[in-house]
Amino acid sequence: MDSAGDASLCFPEINSSCRRLSRPHSENVVLYTLLAFASLLTVMLNMLVIVSISHFRQLHTPTNALLLSLAVSDLVVGLLVMPIEGMFYMETCWLLGKLMCALAPYVSYCLVSASVGHMVLISIDRYLAICDPLLYSTKITLNRVKVLICSCWISSVIYNGLILLDHIRQPEKFNSCHGQCVVVISHISGTVDLFLTFVGPCTVMVVLYMRVFVVAVSQMRVIRLQTAATAAPTAKKSERKAARTLGIVIAVFLMCFCPYYYPAFAGNEFSTNLSYYAALPGFMLINSCMNPLIYALFYPWFRKAIKLILTPRILQPHSREAKIL
Repeated sequence: MDSAGDASLCFPEINSSCRRLSRPHSENVVLYTLLAFASLLTVMLNMLVIVSISHFRQLHTPTNALLLSLAVSDLVVGLLVMPIEGMFYMETCWLLGKLMCALAPYVSYCLVSASVGHMVLISIDRYLAICDPLLYSTKITLNRVKVLICSCWISSVIYNGLILLDHIRQPEKFNSCHGQCVVVISHISGTVDLFLTFVGPCTVMVVLYMRVFVVAVSQMRVIRLQTAATAAPTAKKSERKAARTLGIVIAVFLMCFCPYYYPAFAGNEFSTNLSYYAALPGFMLINSCMNPLIYALFYPWFRKAIKLILTPRILQPHSREAKIL
């Protein structure tokens, strides 16, 4: 059969085309439906977080500013990364051209690094709120947190630009056939990336949250043993609840992103052509969807905000001043 008419090729008119993964039509319909649903759900849930924190003035706090920026990252994952990566690994064909082959992995890597940075900032925020409440109330301001958030995003953009510089310059360098988009990171770069964006940040997060847990337990004992008039300064109950909730967010994040760094742990070069890499969009999906669900389970203010957003009350005058907390 002439290869120009071979439907099993990604590009039937090109002899050097990669082969498309053949699946029954019914299976493709189910997979694409699930992908569309997952992407839409991720976008909608994180949009609710963004609208809630942005609209209601009472939610304009340093901690919520971090959650807002993290939700923006998760929103972009659902809007761009999931559809592109999902389509690529279901079809085993890159149909978006050379420019998108250069940009799509770069955007994905930037989101991963920015999310890690946000998790570290959230850990520091909770550490100061619980372990040194007087310092937190005077030193941690909304404007300072906004500067840190901007610095986190800018650092992620520059850092990943350096890591992926060769790929951005030559996105088709490691392609073995027409219809691939292979990203290869050397063992040295992968090891540096492992320590800068995973081992180091994870160590900081774990150590800070262990300290938060110990201090929170000791504060509860102080509250039980002493009256409010004689007790030493302790964090508010709401702060401790926030620490617990954000601790769950960080734990889920670590579980979802550990597989991303498996090649560096194994001492191998990272390549998007590895067979296991097809599962990574699934892990990113879990994490990007889970954060808003965790907020809904543990944050009463988020549930109240959703009710106001989904009803005409959010359009009423002065709705920004509504009591959410």
